[in-house]
Amino acid sequence: MTADHVEESRGPRPERILGIETSCDETAVGVVEDGTVVRSSVVASQVDLHARFGGVVPEIASRAHLELVNPVIAEALVEAGAEIGDLSAVAACCGPGLAGSLLVGVSAAKAIALVAGIPYVGVNHLEAHLYAAFCEEPDLEPPLAVLLVSGGHTMIVSMEGHGRYRLLGQTVDDAAGEAFDKVARLLGLGYPGGPAIDRVATVGNPEAVNFPRPMLDEGYDFSFSGLKTAVATYLRREPDAEVADVAASFQDAVVDVCITKLLRAAAAVEAKTVVIGGGVAANSRLRTRLLDEVEADGRRAFLPSPSLCTDNGAMIAAAAWWRLRSDGPTPLDGGAYPGLRLPTVD
Repeated sequence: MTADHVEESRGPRPERILGIETSCDETAVGVVEDGTVVRSSVVASQVDLHARFGGVVPEIASRAHLELVNPVIAEALVEAGAEIGDLSAVAACCGPGLAGSLLVGVSAAKAIALVAGIPYVGVNHLEAHLYAAFCEEPDLEPPLAVLLVSGGHTMIVSMEGHGRYRLLGQTVDDAAGEAFDKVARLLGLGYPGGPAIDRVATVGNPEAVNFPRPMLDEGYDFSFSGLKTAVATYLRREPDAEVADVAASFQDAVVDVCITKLLRAAAAVEAKTVVIGGGVAANSRLRTRLLDEVEADGRRAFLPSPSLCTDNGAMIAAAAWWRLRSDGPTPLDGGAYPGLRLPTVD
């Protein structure tokens, strides 16, 4: 029996795509088969490098990506039990994000594409967060009401089909993750603020302080700048306030707004399922309350694992699989686009 006949008897060869994510301060690489089966997902964090600055320093981030990207690629291939020659395509996040950081991932992916003679796919970071859910639940059926909530973005999207998105609302100032970081700094909790507030809030009273719920009854847009200011004002007035109570009360204000608007949007677009994505989607309070309130609303909630909510290479590879089918390969002269937006329909 020839090698070709052996291959045919085993079924078609799975399409393996390697995805590279370097949009901010995580050097992440994943290998995904057929758009949904995660074979590996490796993340090298830069938190320790940026913690003393209280936030991400772009120059430090891009230099760290340069040092880490090749070892992380190698580790992801080993974990997947694959070699470069086994790949059907290679993808990288091409925006939005930090320009220098994006260029590292894009350049690495193009180099692999040239050496291996395989397609390169540039992936929108926001679209990739939408596809993280499909890595664990391939049978999700649109329309989906999706809350993308992270350090740089907070938005509600109606996913009407693969590649068809309608932007329903977004933040008019600070993103939720940015507000978490700033409030954590006010409370002396360090960086990154989201996980720090999540931990401390577990022992706090979420009803201790009645912080405002900005724009709660005003459509689907968000505003968190005023909430951050309300926390700062409260702390100046009550310098001895219990940190855990303030953290829990702030967190609940953010969660209230996010869930209220997401469920309102789901009803408007008649979505039976709601999905969350982005780094803040790993927040334990948001996840617990969303499950309870969506069930009470008669809908279904799908929450990707926290590791798939934060930046990762698997979501890049998953989105690339779909984009390769709809648009074909990205030309190798395609660049990095720091201000890239989610492609939407009218």
